[in-house]
Amino acid sequence: MKNGFRQSMAWLHTWTGLLVGWLLLLIFMAGTASYYRDEISRWMRPELPRSTVSADDAAARAITFLQHKAPHAESWSVTLPDVRNPAMRMFWRNPESMVKPPAEGEKRRRRGGGRFGDATVDPNTGQEVTARETRGGDFFYRLHFDLHYIPVVWARYLVGFCAMFMLVAIITGVITHKKIFKDFFTFRPQKGLRSWLDFHNVSAVMALPYHAMITYTGIVTLMFMYLPWGVNAAYPKDGDAFFSEAFARMAEVESPAEGRAVAMPIQQLLDSARAQWNGAEISGFTLYRPGAANAVIDIQQRDGKRLTVDTPSLRYDAVSGALLEASPTPGGATSTRGVMYGLHLARFADWGLRGLFFISGLIGCLMVASGVVLWAVKERPKHAKSGRIGFGLRLVDALNIGAVAGLPIAFAAYFWGNRLLPTGLAERSDAEANVFFYAWAAALLAAFIWPKRMMWAWQLYVAAAMFALIPLLNALTTHTHLGVTLLDGDWVLAGFDLFMVAFGIVLAYCGKRMQHWQPPLSAAEKKRRQQASLAAEASA
Repeated sequence: MKNGFRQSMAWLHTWTGLLVGWLLLLIFMAGTASYYRDEISRWMRPELPRSTVSADDAAARAITFLQHKAPHAESWSVTLPDVRNPAMRMFWRNPESMVKPPAEGEKRRRRGGGRFGDATVDPNTGQEVTARETRGGDFFYRLHFDLHYIPVVWARYLVGFCAMFMLVAIITGVITHKKIFKDFFTFRPQKGLRSWLDFHNVSAVMALPYHAMITYTGIVTLMFMYLPWGVNAAYPKDGDAFFSEAFARMAEVESPAEGRAVAMPIQQLLDSARAQWNGAEISGFTLYRPGAANAVIDIQQRDGKRLTVDTPSLRYDAVSGALLEASPTPGGATSTRGVMYGLHLARFADWGLRGLFFISGLIGCLMVASGVVLWAVKERPKHAKSGRIGFGLRLVDALNIGAVAGLPIAFAAYFWGNRLLPTGLAERSDAEANVFFYAWAAALLAAFIWPKRMMWAWQLYVAAAMFALIPLLNALTTHTHLGVTLLDGDWVLAGFDLFMVAFGIVLAYCGKRMQHWQPPLSAAEKKRRQQASLAAEASA
């Protein structure tokens, strides 16, 4: 480490950012995309219709569907449609006695025929919708903390490690830049290293509160995994009891069904819950022991404008309609954790605030990308003096190209895979995820083979073309293209296609700038050329 406090912080800032920068960029990009995971999921399942009915009508159709589809189930769970999710999702749990032993080599959990069943239903008609299998936007959500191929526990430890490094980099960055607010208003183009440093400073300061918030709250979301010893000490034999008490959950319904009775109409139960919550919207319900005389129903409140991720629930007697129980009021620590979690997920945000979160996430991606590129730009003159590029700089150059320019290719390839893979393909959602990583691996391989400036331009051009052509691909493969969605006023689907075009144009502009970019001459090179020019004039 260097002498002096600020010099030490600068050293720590550089290496904490560089060591995890490329993985951190993946985490940031996937997390930023997750702000619109519902919209992405809808675009990736074009077979789903728009909802035009009220929540009460949709709930009634859900009950009718489940009565025919799973009449003997132990429980029914229904997620009602909303503006961002037009279809109803429902799950049910069959009795163990109805589960058929799986054949050799067959998975035990089969849709509708195993212990659990699920369906996607059109709320307008109450009929099941056959839509293509896809993870949709949930792929990016899970990717940004599960990393897909890595075992979940190890992936989350690795993400937590990166988040801690990010937090250190933010703090040391603030300490290092003593003129941080002056630097925010300073950008000097065509100045080589100075320009990259200015761009890194601007992207860091522009959304600094967001960067600190999203990094810290990301660690908080998995705090019980990273620091389990307090729970283990207080609840050595039953860790689940801690979570039931701490998160104010209602007791599990475990008693068996008794007798038969007709349940109260679902609309009346939902109205009763709204009255208890002063008109708050309802996200869904779970009906235990459907058709039994002792059936109960848990009704969940929609996140809505609540900052916390912990939403209240009410439990009713499904036959008499009597209120049996309400979820307990959480304590101060639980409420604080719920707010931290809610800030990270931003479910409370309306379209304007969600857009601001998204833009801040994109700025975070630029901050990380400019940071790893800045290190390479700063190191290059040192290697130029020796006349050869060292292994370390070549490695960083390849990783920079493969991550900064290659990841957009992977994101676009994921959307292309959704439209081009056969809809009846087995394990189709896994195949879409594989397309993402195959495309990223190809970009990384090309970068390692030829880590030059033109590779930056080529990969940016490829990503630009792939994004800009997504609306055309959508028009050729589905009926939900811009010619239809714009006329119908379906701004979720139309907005997705338009954003793809806009993002492609931005990437094309970056590729053009990179293609024609010439690094400015260093002071030593300028001096050498001046001396050579003066010598030539003297000899003439």
